[in-house]
Order: sequence, then C-alpha cells, then structure tokens
Amino acid sequence: MSCVQKVNSRVLGIRAPSGLQALAARITEEIKQGTLKPFKRVIDLSSNDPHRAEMAPISFVRQVLAACLYPEIIKENSLPLDVRQRARELLGACLGGSVGSYSATPYGIPHVIKSIAEFITGRDGGVKSHSENIIFSSGSQKTLEMVFNLMADVEGKTQRGVLTPMPCPHTLPPLLDMSGLTLVPYQLKEDRGWAVDLDELHRALNSARGRCEPMAIYISNPGNPTGHVQDRKTMKEVICFAATEGLVLLAEEVYQDSVYGGDREFISYKKVLFEMDKSFSETVELVSFHSISSPCMGECGLRGGYMEVINMDPAVFQHLKQLQATSSPTILPQLALDVMVNPPTLGDPSYETYSQGLGVEADVLYCQRLVEEEGLCLGAGCENGQEDQNYHVRLCVLAPPATLDEVLTQLCSFNQRLLDTFP
Repeated sequence: MSCVQKVNSRVLGIRAPSGLQALAARITEEIKQGTLKPFKRVIDLSSNDPHRAEMAPISFVRQVLAACLYPEIIKENSLPLDVRQRARELLGACLGGSVGSYSATPYGIPHVIKSIAEFITGRDGGVKSHSENIIFSSGSQKTLEMVFNLMADVEGKTQRGVLTPMPCPHTLPPLLDMSGLTLVPYQLKEDRGWAVDLDELHRALNSARGRCEPMAIYISNPGNPTGHVQDRKTMKEVICFAATEGLVLLAEEVYQDSVYGGDREFISYKKVLFEMDKSFSETVELVSFHSISSPCMGECGLRGGYMEVINMDPAVFQHLKQLQATSSPTILPQLALDVMVNPPTLGDPSYETYSQGLGVEADVLYCQRLVEEEGLCLGAGCENGQEDQNYHVRLCVLAPPATLDEVLTQLCSFNQRLLDTFP
C-alpha cells in the first residue's frame, strides 16, 4: 500500500471487514452445536448476496444451466419447452456444442455478446449498442480491475487517481490500492438522499491536484451502498464535469433493476449521454458495468459481468481488450448472462415462474448486539467509508417478503429495547 493510500485509509475510516459476518458465522455454529439463544437462526442481510439471504434461485436460470451441463435431459419432457429450446440455442453457440469447450473468442461467446448489445439497445430506447464495444469477464469487479490496471499503466511519474464516492462499495478502496491508483474521495450528500453534488466534485478534484493526477470518476447508480437513484439533471452535470475535466466516466449500473418508488426510474448514463449534444456524446469516455450478481439474478457465485466501452481511443481500447485476451472467459456465467438479458416473455411456459423469482464504532457495536441478541446480521455504515457524525446500518432487501417481515419485526423490537436500556 502506498503512503498516500495509507493516509487516505486512516482519514476515511476505511478498514477491513469488522468481523460481523465472522461473528454471525460463529453464532450459527453455536446454534448447530446446541447452544440456546433467544432466536433460532441467524439471518445475514449484511451484503448483497440474495441466495445467502435465503432468496431462492430463479428456476429458469438453473434449469437452462442444468440442461446445458447435462444435455441428455433436453430429450425428456421434465423441463418446460422454452427451457429446452434455450438450452439447445446456447449449446449451439458453444464450440463443439458443449460447455466444456473454450469460449469462442477471448472476449466472450459472440451469441451472448449480441444478446447483451440487443438488451442495452432496448433498455436505452433504441440508442444503438455495438457488440464490438462489449467485453465479458468474471464479474463487474474484474472488469473494473481491468480498467484500473489500464489507467495505472499510463506512462508518467505522477500517480493516477480516481474520484470515488463516500460511502462507497467496501471492495473499491482495496481494488484501487492493488491497481496502484489513489482514491480521491467525494462526499455524497445524506441530507439530499445521498445525492452527488457538483460543488463537492470540484472540491475533491482541486484537493487531489498536486498529489495525484485524477483520470476518472466512479459513479454508482443506483448507489451502492446508499440506494440513491440519480435523475437526468444530476447525470448531465456529472457528464459535463467529466468532459470539462477530461475524466473517464466509470458507471457501475449493477443495481439498475432495484429501483423502488413511483417517483424514481433508472436511466443509464449512456442514454443520457446520447441525448446530449455531439460535443459530449461523441467525446466523453464512458465505461458502464453490469453483472449477474444483480438483484434480478442474484447469481453472485457464478461470477459473470460485462462492460460496454464508449468513445475510448481505439488504441487504448485495443489494449484493454488484450488484458481480457490473456485467458478464455468461463462459459456458464456467459450463458447465465444471456438468460439475464433475454428472460422469458409473456406467453412462454416459464414466464409466470420466472416473474415470481425476482475498536468498535457505534454502528458496529449496534450490529454486533443485533447478531448476538436477535440473530440478524446487518452491515455497519463505517465499513463503506462513512465519515460524518451520524451512524448507519445497511440492510439488503434482496430477501423473500416473509423473511423481511420477520427481520423488520425483530429489528423494531431490538431497537426499542436498546432505547429503553440507553435512553
């Protein structure tokens, strides 16, 4: 870790995981061994891992993958017709008709890449997406790591930096550090629902100059871990800021299917960019990220994601693609991605089933007691770089409604009991 990064880590309060999940695992083991607790099980909602939170896998996804792994069952009638048809289609796109073969190209199976491009085009109201701009890899973190390594590889003596929101995903600071990039923090505005603030972006950029050369701005929309959904006005401001300052815009859009509330909708940065004047739409470098770990799939363990690269210098983009070309991407995550971007539609046999599948800080202490007394494992705000005078807990809502009802009831009871104990 560089000296600058060490200072950043101390100032921001970013640290290794607090051990809450380890505590939850220990208590779970104690229950298995017969230790009596005031609860029967530990429910872990501290991270965005739907299956860990007891959300059942989507049947259509697993059925298609099962049929691709064992094609003999395609001949049977035990699986719905559309599952068998999709499995045949995907196997036909694999070399040798088998998931055991290498990927057809170092960047992904052409059929899957084409499906992703069609999905993006449809999502963005006809804004054309091109297959050659899409790179597949083992999860959005891996694609982000590839971009970071590309930036760190630029010649020059000055260390490069990336403007990073606070709070941010807990995996981001170590990823920047491993890539040799400096984290340049900008604070999200809690009093405005964790919104991005233009003045704060300028402050962060100016504070970084002299100690590093900022090359990119990282945006999470919908926000991770805040859940904030950006509006067009904010997104245009961010795009203009990136254009003026010569920054690459890195848009993590993994949670685009997790927008709740009638007054908000997800709009991709690419769509907004292409609604703007050509002085922006043809010049601003944009890299957007998506993944099968997203809420609509929840297949975190399969590790599959992609990035779409817009307006990057052809030579630089070719170098980025070469970073992926060093190893052939795995097959099953690509097939799951195809299902994610091309799900069953109304009228398909699997449609109905598919549509139903979708030194301890105060907040750490709160979460520790919550695990020990109620069997609920939530996330502590300080793990995401939270640095103001308030304290926060993070609850992943990607769980069955019945589980959430149970969780909220226990959380309410615990909170009231804590207030009665410490008025």
